[in-house]
Amino acid sequence: MSALADRPANPIVGDPAAHESARLHVTGAAMYTDDLATQHPGTLTAWPVQSTNAHAKVRVDVSGAYEVPGVVHVLTADDVPGVNDAGIKHDEPLFPSEAMFYGHALVWVLGETQEAARKGAEKVTVEYEPLPSLITVQDAVDAESFQGIARTVARGDAAAAMVEAAHVFEGVSEFGGQEHFYLETHAAFAIRDSEGQYFVQSSTQHPSEAQEITAHVLGITSSEVTVQSLRMGGAFGGKEMQSHGFAAIAALGAKVTGRPVRVRLNRTQDITMTGKRHPFHISWKVGVDENGYLQALETVLTCDGGWSLDLSEPVLGRALCHLDNSYWIPNVHAHGRIAKTNKTSNTAFRGFGGPQGIFLIEDILGRIAPQLGIDAIELRRKNFYQPGQSTPYGQLVKDADRLETIWGQLSDEADIERRKAEIAEFNRTSPHIKRGLAMTPIKFGISFNFAAFNQAGALVHVYKDGSVLINHGGTEMGQGLHTKMLQVAATALGLRLDQVRLAPTRTDKVPNTSATAASSGADLNGGAVKNACEQIRERMAKVAGRLLGVDERDVRFSGGFVAALGKDTRLPFAEVAEAAYLQRVQLFAAGYYRTEGLHWNPEIMQGSPFKYFAYGAAASEVEVDEFTGAYRVRRVDIVHDVGDSLSPMLDIGQIEGAYVQGLGWLTLEELRWDESDGPHRGRLQTQSASTYKLPSFSEMPEQFHVRLFENAREDGAVYGSKAVGEPPFMLPFSAREAIRQAVGEFGPKGHEVILGSPATPEAVFWAVQAAQQAGTTGDAPGASEDADRVLAGV
Repeated sequence: MSALADRPANPIVGDPAAHESARLHVTGAAMYTDDLATQHPGTLTAWPVQSTNAHAKVRVDVSGAYEVPGVVHVLTADDVPGVNDAGIKHDEPLFPSEAMFYGHALVWVLGETQEAARKGAEKVTVEYEPLPSLITVQDAVDAESFQGIARTVARGDAAAAMVEAAHVFEGVSEFGGQEHFYLETHAAFAIRDSEGQYFVQSSTQHPSEAQEITAHVLGITSSEVTVQSLRMGGAFGGKEMQSHGFAAIAALGAKVTGRPVRVRLNRTQDITMTGKRHPFHISWKVGVDENGYLQALETVLTCDGGWSLDLSEPVLGRALCHLDNSYWIPNVHAHGRIAKTNKTSNTAFRGFGGPQGIFLIEDILGRIAPQLGIDAIELRRKNFYQPGQSTPYGQLVKDADRLETIWGQLSDEADIERRKAEIAEFNRTSPHIKRGLAMTPIKFGISFNFAAFNQAGALVHVYKDGSVLINHGGTEMGQGLHTKMLQVAATALGLRLDQVRLAPTRTDKVPNTSATAASSGADLNGGAVKNACEQIRERMAKVAGRLLGVDERDVRFSGGFVAALGKDTRLPFAEVAEAAYLQRVQLFAAGYYRTEGLHWNPEIMQGSPFKYFAYGAAASEVEVDEFTGAYRVRRVDIVHDVGDSLSPMLDIGQIEGAYVQGLGWLTLEELRWDESDGPHRGRLQTQSASTYKLPSFSEMPEQFHVRLFENAREDGAVYGSKAVGEPPFMLPFSAREAIRQAVGEFGPKGHEVILGSPATPEAVFWAVQAAQQAGTTGDAPGASEDADRVLAGV
């Protein structure tokens, strides 16, 4: 890398910059997809007709809808000129002849108003020919209903090591999904212009894939479709894949009617039609030596994919690659499979399988620590990866010593030893309220599982007046990616932040973009923006060198000025830009970045799929009430590794938000489905905020301390930074383990505490009851037998 690629003297990255749209957000001036739709007179509204059967062949009669004033058209499969499918696996019919889940959209009514479209949908009649439906993972396992490709990660000889182990434990870990509950529901808006081009505004994390799906539904080329994502009101993975069908519906409506068409789901539609985080059923057996060191793990992971594949295969792959978390396990045999059920198709969610894999090992360590007579904090620490060790899939754990350093720093700053003594004394004198304190680490791999997605593009324009416009392939969903890109561009060009402006993400500016997902938005797009800026800067340096009478290598860009080493003279950036234009020097550039050093064989699940690992650790203290199972989080301390932060204020906000969202998944948010054989079998019962519990102020930690790990530069990443979106989501495992510690205090020493997930107050109450009965009722019945049955069946 040339000297020109280094940071200028006063970099903008690293500054605690405010979100670039913060003022627009708080004043209500920020525009979103549906806001743009309302600006176009004559826009039609699309309304879905949803299945009221979890699995059935359907015959739809749309004639009644046309009797409703204001209904313009009802979109059906007959209207599709291209491929009637909205999925990349071609297993998601846009207009199905077979309803695959309760709430499945069968046809769409287009109305002059939302009310007309809704009333028209009510007049559509559907005849159902019911088919057997599978609602739970166990239903699917019993019916041998699986989809996609099963994968196995293996190292050593787990079966032989199990025989030699001093202690062998086995059990089952189960946990549910999670609703994304982004503030802005799914939305799309499409216009067809006089030339037959389609312009689609979409609330999507993956504009290029929305473009591709829309084009193949319409039977046209991608070049005839432009997709723009101005901003999203949250996404969390829920708009990585599942937004494409809504974009296609809007574009198809525009084609059929010749008018603008909008799709905007209400909250109930969004929850009942779109996928969730994948629930998992995991059976396991683990071997430990006499000193508490992990020796072997055998496990079968079954994830609930729902009715179609969507992203279930890569989600399962990442779960298999993260079941070790931060711990060295010399012998591993882990098999993963995807159940097919009659529920919404589960999809990407922050962490993308990583939380599910990490849940397994953290649950195991929390359950076996009392039985080994080892403090859970110490059991975790002693099993950390050491320098030179590799993961079960063969990747060297670079910078493994950071785990110990972060753990030690957190332990000291959170005063763990003193507080443990205080908690022990409190618990000794408090019969009905107990406290627990736990620490958990995180090692999370950063890059897409699919190698081709690890690339990005950008377009940077420098105008004659010195102002700068950047466009990149990443999407803004509130996480601050655009802010970071502005900081990267300002740093690379040596400008002030206010001299750089950003244009919305759109496919006719930067093509073939990857999804803004896998925590890689800043890594990939930042690399591309930086590359484009460096091309322009090198050209401008030659011009400035001639103006200043120095060699171009001695030119420096900083603070909006261009200067030379050893000279007092400095020129405004704008003056150099104008001079470059007059000398016919190109002042725009297409930037490109690809992640180097990745190699991965998905067939054998071996290689180095990640650019680097992000590390962190959290300590959480909780208090549990014996009589209600209610808990409160008294204090949280976090030390997290983001490399050299591009934007510290944004990164701390991401860590705090991720912790709270993860806490919701682990302790509050419970999806309930009707599992009866009645007429509503398969219906989602938790369809709104009144029935689906989200974290609120009452669940916030009373003390919340977040510190960024210092001196953490990551060589090879944009300005030494690391991704921050997903890794902190796993930090609230410490809260779940603290709840387990507190529950254990209600029973005798050394007993296993099995904690339901989510650990709602009800689940905690029953765990307290079990703890109080420990020693008289034995272990949870059936857990070991179930584990043996599943493990033996693979």
